[in-house]
Amino acid sequence: MTVRSVEAVWPGEWVTSRLGVRLVDGERPVGAGLASMVGLAVRRNPRRAHLLVSAVLGKHVPTDPRLVYGSGLLLGELVRARLRDEVTSVPSGPFKDALAGVPGAAAALRDALREPRPAVDAIVLGYAETATALGHSVADALGGAYYLHSTRRPVRGFATYGGFEEEHSHATSHLLLPSDPAALDRDVPVVLVDDELSTGQTVLNTIEALHALRPRRHYVLAALVDLRGESDRARVDELAARLGTRIDAVSLAGGRVELPTGVLEKGTRIVSDLSAASAPAVEDGAFGVARVRLDWPRGVPDGGRHGFLPEHRTALEKDLPRMADAVAAELGDGASRVLVLGFEELMYAPLRLAEALADASPGLAVRYSTTTRSPVLAVDDPGYAIRTRLAFPAHDDPADGPGERYAYNVAPAAGRPPFDRIVFVVDDVGDTQGLTDGLLARLRALAPVVVVTVPSHGGDR
Repeated sequence: MTVRSVEAVWPGEWVTSRLGVRLVDGERPVGAGLASMVGLAVRRNPRRAHLLVSAVLGKHVPTDPRLVYGSGLLLGELVRARLRDEVTSVPSGPFKDALAGVPGAAAALRDALREPRPAVDAIVLGYAETATALGHSVADALGGAYYLHSTRRPVRGFATYGGFEEEHSHATSHLLLPSDPAALDRDVPVVLVDDELSTGQTVLNTIEALHALRPRRHYVLAALVDLRGESDRARVDELAARLGTRIDAVSLAGGRVELPTGVLEKGTRIVSDLSAASAPAVEDGAFGVARVRLDWPRGVPDGGRHGFLPEHRTALEKDLPRMADAVAAELGDGASRVLVLGFEELMYAPLRLAEALADASPGLAVRYSTTTRSPVLAVDDPGYAIRTRLAFPAHDDPADGPGERYAYNVAPAAGRPPFDRIVFVVDDVGDTQGLTDGLLARLRALAPVVVVTVPSHGGDR
């Protein structure tokens, strides 16, 4: 079977050789080890030197959207089995083939996991910003789940249900802003979804806060990778005993990260030495910008910031082919490599749009990623996961003031083909003059840009 060309070098070797960071495999519930799931980069963060860069999340690395969505559905299947106390045997072949880039494997994985299954009633909470679409996908797999993701954007008219702290992060304030707080006040299982579990402290903080408001009998922690040590797992058991509840955990891969002494100091020196050289200026470009009117389905929220129901997903999926056709028509002749770029917490809508575009246009190589607040060092080396960086000013009137935002691996790395079209999906709050003068000007230096704006208010409109 033909496999597409992939990097011969693992995109973590650069960090391993310079910082001594090592990944050690643990459990492989779906047959994949850590090195096939993540690469490594260096953070611009004094609290943690390294960043695990997921190969299936679609945040920092442009990825086949069907692999991104299929991975989330696969995680959801593990959650379903745990909620129903069933032993599940997920075949490892399709997922491993999709990770390896076997043609058609990502779509086959996604299609197999979309087969109808009995609905499971649960509350699924995803963490902003990286896990908003991942949490959506887990909720989709469960069929009957109410979905809400945390947000760092205060929204007028929505009262805060609860908040918690992501202590190692560059931006720690999380808010829960459900349009219907009663949807959270039910004794059904709560599933907490993040891209990785490092120590588990964030989820413990969340459970403490939620349980104080409404005790529940069962919580499930779900992550793409679980890196917790024995003491971290013991804290989960202690909390469960103290609260009188059950806390389980599932992941697609397990293991640990080994950090040598002095890794923070080494990381700081590397960032200082390489920052200027690794981020060359990108000139504003003269490629065109077009806009597509999607006619977003009425009554469907743009995502889970204020809550997302199974009927919202059904309505969205009905209209996805129509919206993908509208985008494809604007791409024009000659498009072959297309990036659908989402916007910070707005990950699910662009993911599903990218997925539909890939399905509707077999001749296009469609990839998906999103912009981010995370400051990461870029190094254009095949053994490093973040090879290029676009920096631009925030354009969505953030509550924490203006600052830089980033788009990684969008500009072509050395020896890699560029994207010949970029579809940028943004909500109407972020569609500002600051966007036009900042990110869009940077993207126009790379390729023609198609802007897709979706309404940012909830499903009660």
